[in-house]
Amino acid sequence: MDVNLMEEEALKAIEEAKDLATLENLRIKYLSKKGLVQGLLAEMKNLPKEEKPQFGQVVNKVKEKITSALEAKSLKLNDLALDAQLEKEKIDLSLDAYTPYIGTMHPLNLVVQALEDCFIGMGYKVAEGPEVELDYYNFEKANIPKDHPSRDMQDSFFIDVNTLLRTHTTAIQMRELEKAHGQMPIKLVCPGKVYRRDDDDATHSHQFMQCEGLVVGENITLADLKGTLQFMVDSLFGEGKKIRFRPSYFPFTEPSVEVDMTCHVCGGRGCPACKDTGWIEILGSGMVHPNVLAINGIDPKKYSGFAFGVGIERVAMLKYGIKDIRDLYTNDMRFLKDFKRFD
Repeated sequence: MDVNLMEEEALKAIEEAKDLATLENLRIKYLSKKGLVQGLLAEMKNLPKEEKPQFGQVVNKVKEKITSALEAKSLKLNDLALDAQLEKEKIDLSLDAYTPYIGTMHPLNLVVQALEDCFIGMGYKVAEGPEVELDYYNFEKANIPKDHPSRDMQDSFFIDVNTLLRTHTTAIQMRELEKAHGQMPIKLVCPGKVYRRDDDDATHSHQFMQCEGLVVGENITLADLKGTLQFMVDSLFGEGKKIRFRPSYFPFTEPSVEVDMTCHVCGGRGCPACKDTGWIEILGSGMVHPNVLAINGIDPKKYSGFAFGVGIERVAMLKYGIKDIRDLYTNDMRFLKDFKRFD
């Protein structure tokens, strides 16, 4: 085979190669052990002795040119392939970044967390208890014996004669008083679900949440209760809200009081939200009834205490402007995503 002709064909084929696979085939064709260049070297045995050196030099120069051409073309094709890949994978920095959907805390959990943070900061313990409760802890130890008229205030879901879905988290307080074995002082809050037979509407639900608080120790007074509740209201709604007590009745406290705060909408001036009174009812509270202390083995002559119970839904509706309590339980993502700003 003519050396010059092979060189010309090889260099032309290398120059016209469009991809690395074609280039590799050309390398094999010309430079492999069984390639054309090696074939030329094998023909040297047929040449006269004096022509062999010159022929070998020519073939080696052709081999070097083909090798150099292959390397140069390989670099060029690699650059082109990289450019094509970069163009394909190019990121448009002007596009909005992908924002993954991240959930948010439920408004009821936001309120519970705020209450827990408030009272833990004052040295309170957070206590929990069973939702399926014994009548003994739910009623009797809370100074509500069987056939007591006050049981009519809480229409209950009974499972059997001695078991029911708890109607208030007071049951947790009774269990904690029992576990304390008279060791004072006792300071705790009990957030959790409670159940009562009620018709669901915009402001009522058969299932809702409470956070009850209890303090028992020496020389605990109604003034301590008021100061504690004022601090809680300031923590939940911001400073500047006043609270007031109104006489009321609860079986497990005596005296008992309803607690109002200045309307968060009008600041106490009077508006439709507060029915022009300037006050919004937020919770019930009072001094722990001596009978409750005695039932739990605590000397009511030596110790006193206060208790309060705040509705979590009530606070959430006031704090976040929620009009219908049912919105808190429908799992509507459009409603829940509005609370991302409060996390």
